[in-house]
Amino acid sequence: MICVLAAQGKNIKNVMENKTIKPLTLCLIQEDSKILLGMKKRGFGVGRWNGFGGKLSAGETIEDAAKRELNEEIGITVENFEKVGIIDFEFKNNPEVLQVHIFRINNYFGEPAESEEMKPQWFNISEIPFKEMWPDDICWMPLFLAGKKFKGKFLFENSDTILEQELTEVQEI
Repeated sequence: MICVLAAQGKNIKNVMENKTIKPLTLCLIQEDSKILLGMKKRGFGVGRWNGFGGKLSAGETIEDAAKRELNEEIGITVENFEKVGIIDFEFKNNPEVLQVHIFRINNYFGEPAESEEMKPQWFNISEIPFKEMWPDDICWMPLFLAGKKFKGKFLFENSDTILEQELTEVQEI
């Protein structure tokens, strides 16, 4: 997989014309040289390692959804977190754009525990299981691990093939 980082300030093609945007959350916990990922046990992305998160409930903010999803999926309570990325995911011939808001969890209470949806596991950063993750993760995860902020777009043919990608490091989200 070759990942292309767009030059800062580059005009990114507007691929969202006539599209429905569905906001989602994705939360990651990095502690020193380890990162917490979850094996998705059901639903969209089943069988892949991923961060934690999901859909917004009615009337919920992105931040509230992130906190709720972490509590539901691994039983922790978030004390402090930071939005570090926004990535738009499209799938060919699907009018819906999955707009994923990515958060770095800085402080939390509780011990991550398995739920019906996710099985958490710590990985050394040098051993992140990219082959068992979404194929875009290998593109943006190095920015996350380096403490950078970023925005991007990925167009998928299917769940394993990226047709187009753009990723830009930004100063603010």
